Amino acid sequence: MPLISPLDAHHDDDVAELARFFKETLGFCPNSVLTMQRRPAIAKAFIELNKAVMDNQGAVTSEQKRLIAYLTSANTGCNYCQAHTILAAERYGASQERMENIWLFRDSELFSAAEKAAFEFALAASSVPNAVNEKISSDLKEHWTEDDIVEILGVVSLFGFLNRWNDSMGTTLEPGAVEAGETYLGGSDWKVGKHQ
Repeated sequence: MPLISPLDAHHDDDVAELARFFKETLGFCPNSVLTMQRRPAIAKAFIELNKAVMDNQGAVTSEQKRLIAYLTSANTGCNYCQAHTILAAERYGASQERMENIWLFRDSELFSAAEKAAFEFALAASSVPNAVNEKISSDLKEHWTEDDIVEILGVVSLFGFLNRWNDSMGTTLEPGAVEAGETYLGGSDWKVGKHQ
């Protein structure tokens, strides 16, 4: 049971209009946003931040951003965000093989050297305490521009907020996200848990 129940998707017209963004990314408006709209300014600011972070301005693709978000969410233990990010990764072109092998990225030919550097950075940046060191930074700079690194860290940071929000709220997972979690994460230790 969630700490705070989400409001109806049409509770606030301005939030509802902005939340149309999630129809493309997930196919539905997430319950996290429906809960945030209890303070519409938070919901609006979050949606605008999400749109800005997930917009592709450089070489980081939509699929890569969703895989980075998945790794970040799994690293922090947020089951809600793991289901959302794996669903979004699939919607943005991640193959089942890449999703199933994401935790083997270091040794897998399915992932480029640039992706491996970004994924390593995402895991280090989402760790507590932060584990970004000189080698991780150097590897990242070898493959990505400074502008791309800002986008990558933007994804990690955005999901840092969401991981804490959804895990603390016990946000209820939507049916589509539950299905994605069971389909793509069923072989791991992923479970709906408190997000029922």
